[in-house]
Amino acid sequence: MVPLEAPAAGSAAPLDGAAARKQRALARRKAFSLFVKAKEVPVAARCAAGGEGVRWRCCRQGFEELSGIHRHVALQHGGDVGQRAAAEGSPVDPAGSADGTQGRCRGAPEVAWALPDTSRVGHDDLTSKVGEVLLYYCYCEVKDPEELCAWQKALCQHLHLTGKVRVASEGINGTVGGSKAATNLYIEAVLSHPLFKDILCQEDFKSSAGGAHCFTDLRVGVFKEIVPMGIDPKIVSYKETGIHLSPQEFHKEVEHYLSQASLGQSDTILLDCRNFYESKIGHFQGCLAPDIRKFSYFPSYVDENLKLFKDKRVLMYCTGGIRCERGSAYLRSKAVCREVYQLKGGIHKYLEEFPDGFYRGKLFVFDDRYAICSNEDIISG
Repeated sequence: MVPLEAPAAGSAAPLDGAAARKQRALARRKAFSLFVKAKEVPVAARCAAGGEGVRWRCCRQGFEELSGIHRHVALQHGGDVGQRAAAEGSPVDPAGSADGTQGRCRGAPEVAWALPDTSRVGHDDLTSKVGEVLLYYCYCEVKDPEELCAWQKALCQHLHLTGKVRVASEGINGTVGGSKAATNLYIEAVLSHPLFKDILCQEDFKSSAGGAHCFTDLRVGVFKEIVPMGIDPKIVSYKETGIHLSPQEFHKEVEHYLSQASLGQSDTILLDCRNFYESKIGHFQGCLAPDIRKFSYFPSYVDENLKLFKDKRVLMYCTGGIRCERGSAYLRSKAVCREVYQLKGGIHKYLEEFPDGFYRGKLFVFDDRYAICSNEDIISG
């Protein structure tokens, strides 16, 4: 890894500030480890707790792998870990941004991470037009969105990537395009970042054929939400999301839903939470596709159709999964559904495993490609 250039004179953070950040990080890591330790299932009780392989239990879920409980705690209990860290004597964070900056990295805050070493990668390989487009997101607590934004901007520029990256206190949402060499280095850098290394994994990055030419430029900014639903994340949190289903599990659920629907006996709604122009060119068979122009209209659609969802099992899906995180949380907050499920990884991941499954037509993407084809069906022009 190559360290970033030092900040210009007069803009460097004081040494005591750096020491305080290091102390906070150490306290948080210790608090995280203690929280995970507290969720261990005693060896003698593991059979009763859900099987020989269950080593940790939290929020009515069993975890066999350390990475699994780490991801769960990082996503669902960041606040608890933070409180424990504070109780251990971690110094208080400096006041955050108060100027309401939206959509850009303000100033030039200290960037506390590094850029990948590209000295062994040829310039032609790094800038090749033959590459891919990555799509990913991560909900987690970001204490310094400006710092993360600055690092992301520097990282993308360093790797000649184009695209869009949204950073907020609730996480990060990115879609970037570049050469295969560049996107591989980008994934490695993100996965090794302290914020994400215990949460994200390789499978969380969805990829498709493309490159830097798929976007007109690079836009990296700080926003209130990483996907614009128009509701304060403190009111409807990603921590209250629906139950995640793998592509295989979702496929079985849709198969069962379609067989029951054909008999007029279904108690399930297959809900497309994308915009109408997305579902118009491709969707799951038998879905309910709301006539909404943008995701910020989704809450109003739910509010106006609560009777439709009453006592129903809801299977939700979207492009890459991010809209379902907040969308399912909002639907659950209304307390009308029997249960809410969502497709983990979205249509992108489903099509990787079921290119000729129940999703028919094209997949709309928010770049210059417009759509990705996975089968020969033409739903609408």
